[in-house]
Amino acid sequence: MKFSIKKELLLDALSKVSKAISTKNLIPVLAGVKFELKKKKLVLTASDNDITIQTTIEATNDEDFKIENEGSIIIQGKYILDIVRKLPEEFINIEVIDDLKILIYTDNSEFNLNGISESEYPNIGLEESKKKIDVTAGTLKNIVYQTAFASSNEESKPVLTGINFNIVGDILECNSTDSYRLARKVIHLDKSSEENYNIVIPSHNLLEFTKILGSDEEIVELHVFSNKILFKTGNLKFESRLINGTYPNTSNLLPEDSMMVISTNLNDLYNVIDRVSILTSDKEKNIVTLETSGNTLILKSSSAEIGRVEEKMAIQKNNSEDIKISFSAKYMMEALKSFSTEMIDLHFVGEIKPILIKSSEDDSLTQLVLPIRTY
Repeated sequence: MKFSIKKELLLDALSKVSKAISTKNLIPVLAGVKFELKKKKLVLTASDNDITIQTTIEATNDEDFKIENEGSIIIQGKYILDIVRKLPEEFINIEVIDDLKILIYTDNSEFNLNGISESEYPNIGLEESKKKIDVTAGTLKNIVYQTAFASSNEESKPVLTGINFNIVGDILECNSTDSYRLARKVIHLDKSSEENYNIVIPSHNLLEFTKILGSDEEIVELHVFSNKILFKTGNLKFESRLINGTYPNTSNLLPEDSMMVISTNLNDLYNVIDRVSILTSDKEKNIVTLETSGNTLILKSSSAEIGRVEEKMAIQKNNSEDIKISFSAKYMMEALKSFSTEMIDLHFVGEIKPILIKSSEDDSLTQLVLPIRTY
């Protein structure tokens, strides 16, 4: 195997696949990146058994990428990424000598690395389904940004550590919950899905995928299988395992009626909660109490050791009812942050019932935060 390539081309590809390099090293070969040099392209693959990432560099012209001899080898991921990142030259040469010795050189530098035979690498198919679903990269980024934060970190409830993708016809409904809050995003697909799907994808894996996605306009294909999902866009393939188990029915958590709706400026509300939460401590769950008095919203918090704070702000209400309710400032702020609209509506059902957060400008997103009893 021998080729010469523009540094930025190789670095971009390595930066993408390196997110799947195994750090646990249960299988040493998974700490490497598989290089497959073919007639007109270089295919890089990395996997940690949880996710697999593959990207292809096409040899469209000899100026940026020149192939001399084809071949395959596994190169230790950490070292190849660091070497390519730190070499100052514009072009890098990589050559395999004596089957498992890798020579990486430029005009002024030379690195010798020990490689691993490609025969030791697991057989990774990355096959595609005949029934794909298309979404734009921008849509997928929004789904993950607006829901992933609400998923659980507790491995004792594995199904809650993922985002539930429920596809029926041309509706894609995504839910994420840790039992204390719920994030729901509903989008309309351009084309109806041939099959219905109800799957749970690990939130962490989706966050990693969105980090390497390109422009928002790019089309991402979803290929769903019984135990895995493949995302394909351009020359990039990203495969993730699915979480086994039945996702809870979150629809019955969403209240149908509300006793009162508050409308206010999103940034103003966020900033007030942020300030009021200064005097809360983690062990008290960042508890903030919200009260209404006519068209005034009163937010306060107190700590026996630290002190107390109270802030007021003007709001609009849909009736003359008043309420007093407590909640986690952290959860409420994360829910508010997921909206990109100017105004926000808080729907209250009762003092011990969930708070529903919506926006009249964006009906695709719903956030729900459970109250905290303070008595």
